[in-house]
Amino acid sequence: MSSFWKQLFSGRRKANGTSGAAGTAKPPSEPQLAISLTDSGKPTPQSDAEAQLLKGAMHHSGQGERQDYQEALKSFRIAADQGNARARNWLGTMYYLGQGVSKDYREALKWYRLAADQGVAEAQRYVGILYDNGQGVQQNSIEALKWFRLAADQGDTGAQFCLGVLYRDGRGVKQDHKEGTKWIGLAAEQGNANAQHNLGVMYYQGIGVSKDIEEGVKWWQRAADQGSVEAKHNLAIVTRR
Repeated sequence: MSSFWKQLFSGRRKANGTSGAAGTAKPPSEPQLAISLTDSGKPTPQSDAEAQLLKGAMHHSGQGERQDYQEALKSFRIAADQGNARARNWLGTMYYLGQGVSKDYREALKWYRLAADQGVAEAQRYVGILYDNGQGVQQNSIEALKWFRLAADQGDTGAQFCLGVLYRDGRGVKQDHKEGTKWIGLAAEQGNANAQHNLGVMYYQGIGVSKDIEEGVKWWQRAADQGSVEAKHNLAIVTRR
Protein backbone atom coordinates (compact mmCIF):
# COMPACT_ATOMS: atom_id res chain seq x y z
CA MET A 1 0.00 0.00 0.00
CA SER A 2 1.42 3.40 -0.93
CA SER A 3 2.15 6.02 1.70
CA PHE A 4 -0.75 8.02 0.26
CA TRP A 5 -3.26 5.26 0.94
CA LYS A 6 -1.79 4.71 4.39
CA GLN A 7 -2.45 8.36 5.15
CA LEU A 8 -5.88 8.48 3.57
CA PHE A 9 -8.61 7.38 5.93
CA SER A 10 -9.98 4.17 4.46
CA GLY A 11 -13.55 4.61 5.65
CA ARG A 12 -13.57 1.17 7.29
CA ARG A 13 -15.50 2.28 10.34
CA LYS A 14 -17.59 0.67 12.98
CA ALA A 15 -21.24 1.32 12.44
CA ASN A 16 -21.31 3.90 15.20
CA GLY A 17 -19.04 6.19 13.23
CA THR A 18 -15.74 5.50 14.98
CA SER A 19 -12.67 3.99 13.41
CA GLY A 20 -10.97 0.81 14.55
CA ALA A 21 -12.21 -2.45 15.96
CA ALA A 22 -12.13 -1.21 19.52
CA GLY A 23 -13.89 2.10 18.93
CA THR A 24 -16.60 3.31 21.23
CA ALA A 25 -19.88 4.80 20.12
CA LYS A 26 -20.21 8.44 19.24
CA PRO A 27 -22.13 10.07 22.11
CA PRO A 28 -25.83 10.15 21.40
CA SER A 29 -27.39 13.46 20.59
CA GLU A 30 -29.61 14.84 23.30
CA PRO A 31 -33.22 13.76 22.70
CA GLN A 32 -35.43 16.52 21.38
CA LEU A 33 -38.52 17.59 23.29
CA ALA A 34 -41.46 19.25 21.58
CA ILE A 35 -43.35 21.57 23.93
CA SER A 36 -46.83 22.93 23.26
CA LEU A 37 -47.62 26.41 24.53
CA THR A 38 -50.68 28.16 25.85
CA ASP A 39 -51.72 31.63 24.65
CA SER A 40 -49.58 33.06 27.45
CA GLY A 41 -46.54 31.27 26.08
CA LYS A 42 -46.18 28.89 29.02
CA PRO A 43 -45.60 25.14 28.49
CA THR A 44 -48.68 22.94 28.81
CA PRO A 45 -47.70 19.33 29.57
CA GLN A 46 -50.51 16.90 28.82
CA SER A 47 -49.91 14.62 31.81
CA ASP A 48 -47.85 14.23 34.95
CA ALA A 49 -45.38 12.14 32.96
CA GLU A 50 -45.00 14.89 30.39
CA ALA A 51 -44.67 17.47 33.15
CA GLN A 52 -41.81 15.46 34.63
CA LEU A 53 -40.32 15.02 31.18
CA LEU A 54 -40.40 18.77 30.63
CA LYS A 55 -38.93 19.46 34.07
CA GLY A 56 -36.14 16.98 33.40
CA ALA A 57 -35.35 18.52 30.01
CA MET A 58 -35.19 22.00 31.56
CA HIS A 59 -32.83 20.86 34.33
CA HIS A 60 -30.71 19.01 31.77
CA SER A 61 -30.33 22.00 29.46
CA GLY A 62 -30.35 24.72 32.09
CA GLN A 63 -33.17 26.53 30.29
CA GLY A 64 -35.86 27.73 32.69
CA GLU A 65 -34.23 25.84 35.56
CA ARG A 66 -30.70 25.64 36.91
CA GLN A 67 -28.70 22.96 35.14
CA ASP A 68 -28.67 19.95 37.42
CA TYR A 69 -28.18 16.48 35.93
CA GLN A 70 -29.22 14.71 39.12
CA GLU A 71 -32.51 16.61 39.23
CA ALA A 72 -32.99 15.89 35.52
CA LEU A 73 -32.34 12.21 36.14
CA LYS A 74 -34.87 12.18 38.97
CA SER A 75 -37.60 13.75 36.83
CA PHE A 76 -36.88 11.54 33.83
CA ARG A 77 -37.09 8.45 36.03
CA ILE A 78 -40.52 9.48 37.37
CA ALA A 79 -41.77 9.94 33.82
CA ALA A 80 -40.07 6.76 32.60
CA ASP A 81 -41.65 4.71 35.39
CA GLN A 82 -45.02 5.92 34.07
CA GLY A 83 -44.14 4.51 30.65
CA ASN A 84 -43.05 7.71 28.89
CA ALA A 85 -40.92 6.61 25.93
CA ARG A 86 -39.04 9.90 25.52
CA ALA A 87 -38.07 9.92 29.21
CA ARG A 88 -36.78 6.36 28.85
CA ASN A 89 -34.69 7.49 25.89
CA TRP A 90 -33.29 10.38 27.96
CA LEU A 91 -32.37 7.98 30.78
CA GLY A 92 -30.55 5.78 28.29
CA THR A 93 -28.54 8.78 27.15
CA MET A 94 -27.69 9.92 30.67
CA TYR A 95 -26.51 6.47 31.73
CA TYR A 96 -24.59 6.14 28.49
CA LEU A 97 -22.77 9.45 28.99
CA GLY A 98 -22.57 9.33 32.79
CA GLN A 99 -24.56 12.51 33.37
CA GLY A 100 -25.70 12.81 36.99
CA VAL A 101 -24.89 9.16 37.49
CA SER A 102 -21.95 6.80 36.96
CA LYS A 103 -21.60 5.69 33.34
CA ASP A 104 -23.35 2.34 33.00
CA TYR A 105 -23.78 0.76 29.56
CA ARG A 106 -25.91 -2.06 30.89
CA GLU A 107 -28.35 0.37 32.49
CA ALA A 108 -28.25 2.52 29.34
CA LEU A 109 -29.19 -0.50 27.27
CA LYS A 110 -32.08 -1.29 29.62
CA TRP A 111 -33.65 2.14 29.15
CA TYR A 112 -32.85 2.43 25.46
CA ARG A 113 -34.40 -0.98 24.90
CA LEU A 114 -37.62 0.03 26.67
CA ALA A 115 -37.84 3.18 24.52
CA ALA A 116 -36.90 1.21 21.40
CA ASP A 117 -39.70 -1.28 22.03
CA GLN A 118 -42.06 1.73 22.06
CA GLY A 119 -40.82 2.78 18.63
CA VAL A 120 -38.33 5.57 19.43
CA ALA A 121 -35.97 5.54 16.45
CA GLU A 122 -32.97 7.10 18.24
CA ALA A 123 -33.26 4.51 21.00
CA GLN A 124 -33.43 1.72 18.40
CA ARG A 125 -30.24 3.07 16.83
CA TYR A 126 -28.40 3.11 20.15
CA VAL A 127 -29.55 -0.38 21.06
CA GLY A 128 -27.93 -1.35 17.77
CA ILE A 129 -24.74 0.55 18.60
CA LEU A 130 -24.47 -1.05 22.02
CA TYR A 131 -24.86 -4.51 20.49
CA ASP A 132 -22.40 -3.72 17.71
CA ASN A 133 -19.80 -2.47 20.20
CA GLY A 134 -20.50 -5.08 22.87
CA GLN A 135 -21.18 -2.36 25.45
CA GLY A 136 -23.27 -3.63 28.35
CA VAL A 137 -24.09 -6.75 26.37
CA GLN A 138 -22.28 -9.47 24.43
CA GLN A 139 -21.24 -8.19 20.99
CA ASN A 140 -23.75 -9.26 18.36
CA SER A 141 -23.75 -7.67 14.90
CA ILE A 142 -26.81 -9.67 13.82
CA GLU A 143 -28.82 -8.15 16.66
CA ALA A 144 -27.33 -4.74 15.86
CA LEU A 145 -28.46 -5.07 12.25
CA LYS A 146 -32.03 -5.77 13.36
CA TRP A 147 -32.23 -2.60 15.46
CA PHE A 148 -30.49 -0.44 12.87
CA ARG A 149 -33.02 -1.54 10.27
CA LEU A 150 -35.98 -0.71 12.51
CA ALA A 151 -34.66 2.81 13.04
CA ALA A 152 -33.55 3.21 9.41
CA ASP A 153 -37.04 2.33 8.21
CA GLN A 154 -38.30 5.26 10.31
CA GLY A 155 -35.93 7.60 8.49
CA ASP A 156 -33.23 7.87 11.17
CA THR A 157 -30.15 8.91 9.18
CA GLY A 158 -27.69 7.68 11.81
CA ALA A 159 -29.25 4.22 11.65
CA GLN A 160 -29.27 4.31 7.84
CA PHE A 161 -25.54 4.99 7.94
CA CYS A 162 -24.93 2.23 10.50
CA LEU A 163 -26.95 -0.24 8.46
CA GLY A 164 -24.99 0.65 5.35
CA VAL A 165 -21.67 0.10 7.14
CA LEU A 166 -22.73 -3.39 8.27
CA TYR A 167 -23.70 -4.33 4.71
CA ARG A 168 -20.55 -2.80 3.28
CA ASP A 169 -18.27 -4.58 5.74
CA GLY A 170 -20.23 -7.84 5.95
CA ARG A 171 -20.87 -7.73 9.68
CA GLY A 172 -24.01 -9.54 10.82
CA VAL A 173 -25.00 -10.06 7.20
CA LYS A 174 -23.49 -11.24 3.91
CA GLN A 175 -21.25 -8.52 2.51
CA ASP A 176 -23.11 -6.47 -0.08
CA HIS A 177 -21.38 -3.31 -1.27
CA LYS A 178 -24.35 -2.17 -3.34
CA GLU A 179 -26.72 -2.43 -0.37
CA GLY A 180 -24.17 -0.67 1.76
CA THR A 181 -23.91 2.14 -0.79
CA LYS A 182 -27.68 2.42 -0.91
CA TRP A 183 -28.08 3.04 2.83
CA ILE A 184 -24.97 5.17 3.27
CA GLY A 185 -26.01 7.22 0.24
CA LEU A 186 -29.50 7.70 1.62
CA ALA A 187 -28.10 9.04 4.89
CA ALA A 188 -25.58 11.22 3.04
CA GLU A 189 -28.25 12.79 0.86
CA GLN A 190 -30.12 13.78 4.04
CA GLY A 191 -27.07 15.52 5.48
CA ASN A 192 -25.44 12.92 7.75
CA ALA A 193 -21.77 13.98 7.86
CA ASN A 194 -20.42 10.51 8.75
CA ALA A 195 -22.28 9.07 5.78
CA GLN A 196 -21.06 11.84 3.49
CA HIS A 197 -17.46 11.21 4.49
CA ASN A 198 -17.76 7.46 4.03
CA LEU A 199 -19.58 7.82 0.72
CA GLY A 200 -16.71 9.99 -0.45
CA VAL A 201 -14.25 7.20 0.46
CA MET A 202 -16.38 4.68 -1.41
CA TYR A 203 -16.44 6.79 -4.57
CA TYR A 204 -12.74 7.60 -4.29
CA GLN A 205 -11.80 3.94 -3.95
CA GLY A 206 -14.59 2.44 -6.07
CA ILE A 207 -16.24 0.43 -3.29
CA GLY A 208 -19.79 -0.55 -4.29
CA VAL A 209 -19.80 2.16 -6.98
CA SER A 210 -17.78 3.00 -10.07
CA LYS A 211 -14.61 4.81 -9.05
CA ASP A 212 -15.18 8.55 -9.35
CA ILE A 213 -12.58 10.77 -7.72
CA GLU A 214 -14.50 13.99 -8.35
CA GLU A 215 -17.62 12.52 -6.77
CA GLY A 216 -15.60 11.36 -3.79
CA VAL A 217 -14.10 14.79 -3.28
CA LYS A 218 -17.55 16.34 -3.58
CA TRP A 219 -18.87 14.24 -0.70
CA TRP A 220 -15.80 14.93 1.41
CA GLN A 221 -16.36 18.63 0.88
CA ARG A 222 -19.97 18.32 2.04
CA ALA A 223 -18.86 16.45 5.16
CA ALA A 224 -16.03 18.93 5.78
CA ASP A 225 -18.51 21.80 5.55
CA GLN A 226 -20.27 20.20 8.53
CA GLY A 227 -17.05 19.94 10.49
CA SER A 228 -15.91 16.39 9.71
CA VAL A 229 -12.25 16.25 10.73
CA GLU A 230 -11.63 13.10 8.70
CA ALA A 231 -13.11 14.61 5.55
CA LYS A 232 -10.95 17.72 6.02
CA HIS A 233 -7.94 15.45 6.45
CA ASN A 234 -8.67 13.60 3.22
CA LEU A 235 -9.23 16.85 1.31
CA ALA A 236 -5.90 18.18 2.58
CA ILE A 237 -4.11 15.05 1.36
CA VAL A 238 -5.61 15.03 -2.13
CA THR A 239 -5.01 18.78 -2.45
CA ARG A 240 -1.27 18.25 -1.81
CA ARG A 241 -0.97 15.59 -4.54
